[in-house]
Amino acid sequence: MARFENVAIPYGAYWSTPFVKWQGSLAHLNSIRYAADTAKRELAARMIDPRIFEHAVLGITIPQEKAFYGAPWMMTMIGNDTVSGTTVSQACATGARAIATSASEIEIGGAATSLAVTCDRMSNTPVAIYPNPDGMAGSPITEHWFLDVVNDPITPDIQMIDTAENCAQRWQITTGEQHDVVARRWEQYQAALADDQAFQKRYMTLPCPVPDQRFRKEKGTLAGDEGLWPRPAESLEGMKPVRPEGTVTRGGQTHPADGNAGVILTSRERAAELSRNSSIEVLVRSYGLARADHAHMPAAPVPAAKRALDDAGLSISDIAAIKTHNPFAVNDVVFARETGADITTMNNYGCSLIWGHANAATAMRATVELIEELAEKGGGYGLYAGCAAGDTGIALVVEVRDAARH
Repeated sequence: MARFENVAIPYGAYWSTPFVKWQGSLAHLNSIRYAADTAKRELAARMIDPRIFEHAVLGITIPQEKAFYGAPWMMTMIGNDTVSGTTVSQACATGARAIATSASEIEIGGAATSLAVTCDRMSNTPVAIYPNPDGMAGSPITEHWFLDVVNDPITPDIQMIDTAENCAQRWQITTGEQHDVVARRWEQYQAALADDQAFQKRYMTLPCPVPDQRFRKEKGTLAGDEGLWPRPAESLEGMKPVRPEGTVTRGGQTHPADGNAGVILTSRERAAELSRNSSIEVLVRSYGLARADHAHMPAAPVPAAKRALDDAGLSISDIAAIKTHNPFAVNDVVFARETGADITTMNNYGCSLIWGHANAATAMRATVELIEELAEKGGGYGLYAGCAAGDTGIALVVEVRDAARH
């Protein structure tokens, strides 16, 4: 059972950079160094000493220079050279897995306070060269990260979009139904930009500094998410599917992005001293991991969510807010049909379908936004559910409540 009894996230002790469409303003930065630079600034802004951490998790899926040194290198750059930790890589599930890994360490008493940081740069990904003595004249095997990984080795000749089409066929989901979801998600994202981005500024430093490649000076700033494609209903009209005889259009899927995010986890007893508002308690209740049928990746969040809900002793009717990682609009249609969730109220304030997919950081940013939405509602249970390569699904259940009443 993946249930937690004593794991808290201090309210406000989390952050995310804006997400930037690949080959944009973050394309020149080593993602680990940028994540450490961001975490150092965010901790200082909260007057949190980096030396309080006894454990760390680094979530990253795309190799960067010196990535071999992982979490210890990240923590040294932040200002804590005494802590080791785990480096986690589980495709699009990495952000949720990083939170679950830190939560597990807290729950078993391995550490009192853990820092989970996730980062990826989908721009300018490396080309890996593997030795191949049996190759012609010893020619090596090459793999271009990200561009080549869209081909599934488990189910040959299947790409990510094919998994969406498989689900669209099984659940009889039309292009029009997908476009309705996209337009609704764009509308929901606009609420996060209202009142001078008031919602996003709860967890995002804006304008966000962008350092130069050597991290010696500031190169520029980000006013918010960069490179987004506006997708109101009228922009989707007449758009043709990518695959002949298919249903998924370019508008019905997300885009690759660069960015990072961080979350502090600790015990319930210690959370108040690190919280921006000690009257708000944020608890991690459970997580679930599952796999869908081969080549049906968008369906994987459904069994993962069921496991997380079962372990927390909850049903979907107990959930006040839902966030999903939805690389395709198909994801949300399948999830709503199978769970009974209201598809129009899922993903308030934004989701990866709109603000992009920064791989490791994606689920973590969604979870941070989930916490803030629950706080705005006055509390309740929240569910994050997302899919990942390998037809994997992962889900988290969190609870936000009035600390004074408990």
